[in-house]
Amino acid sequence: MKVIGYIGVFVLGGVLSATGYHFGLQAFNAMNGEMNAGASVTKGEKAPLYWVAPMDPNYRRDKPGQSPMGMDLIPFYGDDQGSNNQGAGTVSISPEVVNNLGVRTGKVFEGVLKPDIRTVGYLAYNEDKIVHIHPRVEGWIEKSFIKFNGDSVEKGQPLFDLYSPTLVNAQEEFVFALARKDQRMINAGEERLKALQVSSSFIQALKTKRKVSQTVRFFAPQSGVIDNLGIQDGFYIKPGTTLMSIADLSEVWLDAEVFERQAHLVAVGQPVEAVMDFLPGKTFASNVDFIYPTLNAKNRTLRVRIRLDNPEQLLKPDMFAHVRIETTEPGKKRLIPKEALIRGGEQSRVVLALGEGRYKSIAVETGAFGDDYVEILDGLVLGDEVVTSAQFLLDSESSKSSDFKRMNIDSEQTSMPASGTEMANTAMSGNEMSAAEPTNNVWVAARINRIDATTRKVNVDHDAIADWNWPKMTMDFALADWLELDELPIGKNIQLEITRESSVKFMVTDYFDADTE
Repeated sequence: MKVIGYIGVFVLGGVLSATGYHFGLQAFNAMNGEMNAGASVTKGEKAPLYWVAPMDPNYRRDKPGQSPMGMDLIPFYGDDQGSNNQGAGTVSISPEVVNNLGVRTGKVFEGVLKPDIRTVGYLAYNEDKIVHIHPRVEGWIEKSFIKFNGDSVEKGQPLFDLYSPTLVNAQEEFVFALARKDQRMINAGEERLKALQVSSSFIQALKTKRKVSQTVRFFAPQSGVIDNLGIQDGFYIKPGTTLMSIADLSEVWLDAEVFERQAHLVAVGQPVEAVMDFLPGKTFASNVDFIYPTLNAKNRTLRVRIRLDNPEQLLKPDMFAHVRIETTEPGKKRLIPKEALIRGGEQSRVVLALGEGRYKSIAVETGAFGDDYVEILDGLVLGDEVVTSAQFLLDSESSKSSDFKRMNIDSEQTSMPASGTEMANTAMSGNEMSAAEPTNNVWVAARINRIDATTRKVNVDHDAIADWNWPKMTMDFALADWLELDELPIGKNIQLEITRESSVKFMVTDYFDADTE
């Protein structure tokens, strides 16, 4: 009986152990399956072909992780469910990824574009209110009452005493005519003195006293400030010499620089607002007064003149000003939000939202630019939806296999893009990717140190650029014409697009604020 009891116990224990192992294994497999499903995809969903860095399409991995910039890798699924009718470059992402990326869209619509021109300018004297003092006789400055440029003078204030043999001779002839009481000679003598710029008060004193003076005093013809002072005591002068200029500062000119591509937008009479750095919060309102007929050959800009009232004389010549000229494009235009446009060195693009999580980069032809919107001449139709946020991430994937390329490649390659599966198979080897071909455009993390508005150049600190074998360094770059100087963030972490125009010429063609994207 004891033997049978022991055998029963052992059999029962074995059955229980086997049963426990069976159910435990099932539970473990079920848990493991749930974890794997949570880490990758659920049944029925398409698995990602690979994971790619948001700002570097050449950095790919076969599993989730982070890019060298510390950004989470984005899953790439290829064309939507392997469909062949979506077009080259179509990218599909799940609703969860759309939400995480913060993808927003805007519609193509028809409206009136107000491309206000934002530029810079410099204050100058109003040339209509400048008086230049020139002598009409030769002689010597006996005494100068003006010592420095910038001195203020009032109308009628003495400027200098002049000794001139010509003036002495003219006085003697006038006194002789007075003594003879010859009215014809008196009139002729008085007209001669006036022609030599002798003041009426001096002539009247000469009539009364009839005494010739060796020096003649000259007075300020208007109030203002002295400029171009060119005399001191004892100087010899002759006709044609500029002795000084007197500028009235009650009104000044503001010369604004407008890019050649914006010249057609400017017209006389348009409203203008100007802001000076030294007077924050104060805006000077005026209108376009004159458009100069020639372009500046060096920087290809058109000068526009604006008159500014200056009753308190706060504005000084050569001061720097920020200028906004209100313009309006005639007629209705096909418009998209300005932030949707991706501007490159050779091509402008947008990311078109196709619906159901599908997106594609397409080329567009742009027209005029406004503060908030851009005119589209070709590439989009009314009602199309374009991505206005996170478009750089989507474009980095779509543009690699779209109907166009960032690089100059053979047309056969462009017309026959590789499928998502082929791209994954040929590009990936283990966890590492094959080396990319040299590109004409790269995005790089950078910080702007300073901006030179005259030469349209920026000094930046940028990270290493692996595609060009560039180390981390500080460089000066030219700016593309469409980039607004006053919108560039100085001292902030941004992403710059650098375009290689030749082996020795590089240009900044686009940027976005890395802190807000």
